[in-house]
Amino acid sequence: MSSLTLAARDASTMLRRNLLHARRYPSLTLNLLLTPIMLLLLFVYIFGDTMSAGIDGGAADRSDYIKYLVPGLLLMTIGSTTIGTAVSVSTDMTEGIIARFRTIAIHRGSVLVGHVIGSVLQSIISVVLVGAVGVAIGFRSTDATVLEWLAAFGLLTLFALALTWIAVGMGLVSPNAEAASNNAMPLIFLPLISSTFVPIHAMPGWFQPIAEYQPFTPAIETLRGLLLGTEIGHNGWLAIAWCVGLAVLGYFWSTSTFKRDPK
Repeated sequence: MSSLTLAARDASTMLRRNLLHARRYPSLTLNLLLTPIMLLLLFVYIFGDTMSAGIDGGAADRSDYIKYLVPGLLLMTIGSTTIGTAVSVSTDMTEGIIARFRTIAIHRGSVLVGHVIGSVLQSIISVVLVGAVGVAIGFRSTDATVLEWLAAFGLLTLFALALTWIAVGMGLVSPNAEAASNNAMPLIFLPLISSTFVPIHAMPGWFQPIAEYQPFTPAIETLRGLLLGTEIGHNGWLAIAWCVGLAVLGYFWSTSTFKRDPK
């Protein structure tokens, strides 16, 4: 059996382990999933008319604001879900199971690969659930073609992969699960200061560069363009560049940290 086959076998074993943990202890995933769902319901039903009037220049239409809001909250859902990844990795590192894995004949990188694939799958499932809530309250994407839907799915998957590797690195360098949760908070904070809720031009001038030049805004605008037919412009390339850059950075950060022998 080749080394690549052994690595794939060990990675699939670790993936099953992580998925079983997620199934047996779903409270963390559910708690993180509730945040974007609650924000979706809050902004649609409490602030929807007011926010849509501000965006549309005086015409209050909650259905228009639902279309504007849902793409941003789908990406926010990914950020929320990956916080659980950081906590899970930190728990493994501090409770001794990784020390046990180091003593048995498994491919060392399979531990991280199992976490990453499991987290990406959970992120996509969470996105589908939040998207279903959005559809239930009125979100529609009637103009998107099959190719655009596939591109949107690919963007969400790539974004989930990038944030997951970053979350894995955060979990590895955290001394405990609580610290991992705190360290990963930017993954849910950044969407709050992006174009998720209001357009960039509606923000104060000094704040607009902060909201514009961060990973979430170009990804959100690209997703809106794919699903709603709005202008994508340069945001598509920026979103891909951010995803690839963060994935590469997170991968090398995580693998180099994990390979260090514990003191």
